[in-house]
Amino acid sequence: MTETQRPMQAREKLDFQLDERIPRFWNGGDPYKTRLFDAMSLTFPIGERYFISSVRAYRDQITDPHLLQEVKDFTRQEAQHGIVHTQFNEMLAKQGQDVDFSQRFLDAKFKWQLSRWPAVFNLSYTAAAEHLTAMMCTTFMERADIIEPFDHRMRALYAWHSIEEVEHKAVCYDVLTKVAKAGYFTRIAGLLYFSVEYTIGNWYMVNRMLKSDGFGFWRRAKMLAQGAWWLYKPGGVFMPALGFYLSYFKPGFHPWQHKEMGHYETWLQRFNQTGDPVAASDAMSEVVLAQR
Repeated sequence: MTETQRPMQAREKLDFQLDERIPRFWNGGDPYKTRLFDAMSLTFPIGERYFISSVRAYRDQITDPHLLQEVKDFTRQEAQHGIVHTQFNEMLAKQGQDVDFSQRFLDAKFKWQLSRWPAVFNLSYTAAAEHLTAMMCTTFMERADIIEPFDHRMRALYAWHSIEEVEHKAVCYDVLTKVAKAGYFTRIAGLLYFSVEYTIGNWYMVNRMLKSDGFGFWRRAKMLAQGAWWLYKPGGVFMPALGFYLSYFKPGFHPWQHKEMGHYETWLQRFNQTGDPVAASDAMSEVVLAQR
């Protein structure tokens, strides 16, 4: 284990207090910023199943016992993410969001990819998604200006998800490079494809959700434009993490070259004491917010 590697642990039957007390626009009352994260949640249950399937396609070829155990732990963690986000998505459905549409679309999309794409490209796509997810864990959860407006229960949900994404971030990459023996261009093609596709898909779903919230065309256009500036402006959400993104293009790249979630230990210590992901998130957030 490298000094940046985090040991995997599947945490099950967690209570995030996902109920009607969570405001409709839980991210500081901002509809766009709320639906940005809600659109992510819509992708997780079926997306996680796809990620598991893309890795399992190579399970019988894995001879390293350590990597095989990591695949099993990865599968358990991703399955739990799907379960919890399904619970939250049910809340979105009660708000009038067309959750069934997104799930039908994603189910058809990923089934098509698994049946039509080469197994190695499905895995390349998955490894790229894991890299960008790990990047967003730091981008979002380590910045006080981003997490302060969150409802504390939603902050706990995304903190827990981020913790486990960091723990298993190298599993798909290791299967891709060590077992599937993917070359550099296959690896990079997966990143480029995912980067474009996910960005377009997220914007589409955010717009669709805002429309369901009752916002008209011009109001949505203004929200999306302001959201793009918030995300991509110098010093905004993503630009400070550009180096993290570009590191994937290095020929000798490996996910454990990065250390995300600087307050990982704070979260883990409180969780191990209490078994409560909300208390663990509150402890971590207290440290992050104190550094403003």
